[in-house]
Amino acid sequence: MDKNITSADGTSIAYDITGEGPAVILISGAMSTGGTVAPLAVPLSQGFRVVVYDRRGRGESGDTAPYAVEREVEDLAALIEAVGGQAALFGTSSGGALALEAAASGLPVRQVAVYETPFAVHEGGAKERAEYTERLTEALAEGRRGDAVALFLRLTGMAEQMIQGARQSPMWPGMETIAPSLAYDNAVMGDGLVPRDRLASITVPVLAVAGGASPAWMHEASRAVADTVSEGAFLSLPGQTHKVEPEILGPVLVEFFGA
Repeated sequence: MDKNITSADGTSIAYDITGEGPAVILISGAMSTGGTVAPLAVPLSQGFRVVVYDRRGRGESGDTAPYAVEREVEDLAALIEAVGGQAALFGTSSGGALALEAAASGLPVRQVAVYETPFAVHEGGAKERAEYTERLTEALAEGRRGDAVALFLRLTGMAEQMIQGARQSPMWPGMETIAPSLAYDNAVMGDGLVPRDRLASITVPVLAVAGGASPAWMHEASRAVADTVSEGAFLSLPGQTHKVEPEILGPVLVEFFGA
């Protein structure tokens, strides 16, 4: 990241800009930095001014306690101001929940696209989220960052054998480094259910996308988002999973943001 802005609470937020045109800000999900969504900047930068940033508490950005979702919305407000006062937002996974919250908060956002924001549509999902929250809070409070990462991986459906293998991989120390930010994404997700009242206040166009090879509940969640906002659309990408290929998703975003 070669640029920095200072958010409202004094936190330094690192970001990069590529391309020219209307601004589009890319928002990463849990256990990731701006580098995770950076490949999408390649197709988008042909017609847009694309902002890739590290969310607070990860990568090259700073952090300031105590955390609140409102602080991350303020980070986006500062980025939007830095690129001219208006932007479209794209968020993947829990980053999509942050994008939607920013729009619901009244930031000068012209469009929002989200990919597989993992909301639950049934009460059982809220129970699972509450159990995860309790165990995650305990692990982080006790400094058990590795256990916090493992909890998150289990939440995503990763098999126990694969988690144990991941613990032995060279990537694990880096995952433990940003483990505290898992609490931030958890806060962004709220109780885990589709925040229908909050979404209903969004008045800009919203595109909710899911992968055709992803679990059915991901489709249900994405459809619920599209159905709840006033100007929502749902799209399924054949053959794609939660780790969507940038060369497949990129053209979809180019078309949507260019409309």
